[in-house]
Amino acid sequence: MANSKLKYYFPLGLIICIVLDGTLSNLYAQYFFTSSISIESRLTLLWLVMAIFYGEVDRLMLWAFIAGLIFDMYYTGILGIFMIIFPLIVYLNREVYRFFTSNFIVVLLIYLIDVTLVTALAYWANSLIGLTPTGSADFVVQTLGPSLAYNLAVFSLLFIPVKNFFEKYSSR
Repeated sequence: MANSKLKYYFPLGLIICIVLDGTLSNLYAQYFFTSSISIESRLTLLWLVMAIFYGEVDRLMLWAFIAGLIFDMYYTGILGIFMIIFPLIVYLNREVYRFFTSNFIVVLLIYLIDVTLVTALAYWANSLIGLTPTGSADFVVQTLGPSLAYNLAVFSLLFIPVKNFFEKYSSR
């Protein structure tokens, strides 16, 4: 990390996002989880994506792995799902990053694709081990659609402050 403050602020922000993902889901459980919808907050993913496009973070794959490990330990109870998915998303985004200019629309679309991939891969992994009671059509309508809408709104609200944070503490 070119700027020494980012090496402290990035992990702190990552931990805050991991905690907020669970806290928001718990605080707003009556709205996020009903008989017809299930919204999954992806602030941790947002933090990682913004780091790729606007930050200079050393060992981002390691941070993604650690975030996945923490996420798995506290939220899924099954080690491995997010430990694999988060680094995979970081890898894919780094590959895609080279072909695009970093602006609101591009990063938003990539983030929404990432939310889709993370949510679908987690659903697929859970269905393989028998933890998902719904079919794929129900998953798209009840979980993926509402999760995309929620994360779109959150991205729109947080884009400028998070972008400014990474630009301030990176030398890009």
